[in-house]
Amino acid sequence: MIRLAKIVIGAALAAYLAVLGLLYVYQRDLMYPRNPARAAMPGSNNLPGVEEAELTTADGERLVTWVVPPREGKPVLLFFHGNAGNFGRAVRMLRFRALTEDGTGLFAVNYRGYGGSTGTPTEAGLLLDARAAYAAASARFGAERLVGYGESLGTGVVLKLAAEQPLKAVILEGAYLSTASVAQLVYPFVPIALMMKDQFRSDEVIGRVHAPLLMLHGERDTVIPFAQGEALYALANPPKRFIRFPLGGHEDLPAHGSVPEIRRFLDDVAAGRLTGSEVRTVR
Repeated sequence: MIRLAKIVIGAALAAYLAVLGLLYVYQRDLMYPRNPARAAMPGSNNLPGVEEAELTTADGERLVTWVVPPREGKPVLLFFHGNAGNFGRAVRMLRFRALTEDGTGLFAVNYRGYGGSTGTPTEAGLLLDARAAYAAASARFGAERLVGYGESLGTGVVLKLAAEQPLKAVILEGAYLSTASVAQLVYPFVPIALMMKDQFRSDEVIGRVHAPLLMLHGERDTVIPFAQGEALYALANPPKRFIRFPLGGHEDLPAHGSVPEIRRFLDDVAAGRLTGSEVRTVR
């Protein structure tokens, strides 16, 4: 019996180590489920005024961007998307249209390896992408008009950028404390902190951000727990505003009223009305 127990334990340990090895080797494929194909440009009815352009990063990668020029006096959303797909995803196209309908501009970048952009995504690489997008958008529209906008994975990207570059404001949709803390919930049996290469420690970065901040989070988010958004907000500097959506999930906040809240926030920032900290519920 003792020998059999040792064999069983040994086999179980070998299987566990094999699973850890596979997760370590393929972790970036799991973390960045990208669509490398270049998305077809939307028609003028779907996203009026959109232009496609390319920019080059400091390490020589070529990134595909979609740009919607702003109307006079409107800000430009410097948009960093989540980890899945490319710009062709219907939910992303609908979000772009809703955000720009009032004349707000858009400068959205496909990360390296996504949507026709060259290269392979890593945390360091995505920061280079963000810097290149910021430089290009600043050169065209002026840094004083740029509002950093991150969704899901992109919240960690825009926070790193905002910690080193001036932005008019920052918007975070579905934010996390770190990608490691999210992954730990998915793989509770894995020593994530020791194995994960790209941890996007937003909890360590947000204290260095001083631009006006808006955070949006659905209480029914099954990808990034609502509690993580709340915890990250507590670490942020004022002026800041947190909007909770009791019926909202991870990707459907526009259907629950997020766009009017974004416009209200941008108007308040422009008028200097945002002070202190504010938590609101939108039903």
